[in-house]
This record gives sequence, structure tokens and C-alpha cells, in this order.
Amino acid sequence: MRQGDDAPLQVAPDARELLIRFSDAVESAQAPGGAFAEVTAYASKAAEQAARVAGVLSLWGNLYAPVVNADTMANGIELAQFYLSEASRLSDAALVSQEIERAEALRRWLVTKCEHDEIVTRDVLRGAPSRELRESPMARAALAVLEKHGWIVPLEPGTVVRGAARKEAWRIVRQAHVV
Repeated sequence: MRQGDDAPLQVAPDARELLIRFSDAVESAQAPGGAFAEVTAYASKAAEQAARVAGVLSLWGNLYAPVVNADTMANGIELAQFYLSEASRLSDAALVSQEIERAEALRRWLVTKCEHDEIVTRDVLRGAPSRELRESPMARAALAVLEKHGWIVPLEPGTVVRGAARKEAWRIVRQAHVV
């Protein structure tokens, strides 16, 4: 592109500072529970992508530009932030779909295979239709979705289920409820 010019494109100190702040913010947001915790593979490369985009934008504006300035770096960061937000949004949509799929699998199992009308979490952990539903966090999340949508109804704490008072138990709604 820049024939005869093998010098690398430099980054101005103020542009470098913007990039470092962006990189630090994205790194912090990758921590568990952070905004980018579910897209760490993409997020960990966001600063590099911002720098590359800024370099391309610099050369697009001036093929012989010697340096990436702060304004151009800010534009590169803005584009990287947009795509990072989109990756996060799409990941969230996929996670919601998986959560709903697990809840639906549990609902089908409860309605067709569970021999009891009342269930406790242990019933799910021992007999659920998939290995992931036999893990407490996944089971609890699926039970919460089913409760929210009326497929199971919480019983009062202390209700006796199969001979023992239970802190947490639900009644299965086997008939489809018509709204």
C-alpha cells in the first residue's frame, strides 16, 4: 500500500492512553458477573481490534499518515465497542434460549415421567432428563422459569412432601393452562 515505506504506523501518546483505558475497562468487564463475562474470547481482543481499525482509518484518511491520533483512535474504539456490545447482546439471546430449552426439557420430564405430583429440588437433581439439569444452579434456574410461567406452583415452606416437611417444594401443573 505505502510503497517504499516500511515504517510502522505510530500511535500518538494521547491515542495510546485512550486505548489503554479502553483495554482496562474491557478487561474489568470480563470478570464474573461483568458486562462481557460471557464473551471473553471476543472481548479480550477488542483493544487490538480497536487499534487495527484506528490504523486503517488513519491510512484511509491519509495514505502517508505517520501516526494514529487520538480522534482516530476514539473512532476505532467506538466501532470496537459497538461490535463488542453486539457480541454481548447475541450471547445474551443465546443464553436465554438455552435457559428456556432446559426449562422446557424439565417441564416435559415433570409432566410425562415424574411419578409424583409434588417435587423437591432433589427430584430434579436425581432424575432430570439431562446431565446439566442435574447440577443445582441449572436445576434451580429451570425451576424458576417453570414457576414464573405457571408450570409448577410453590408450596408453603414446611409442607409435607413424601413424609418430610420441606423448605422448598412445588406442585406440578400437568394440564396446559389456557389464558
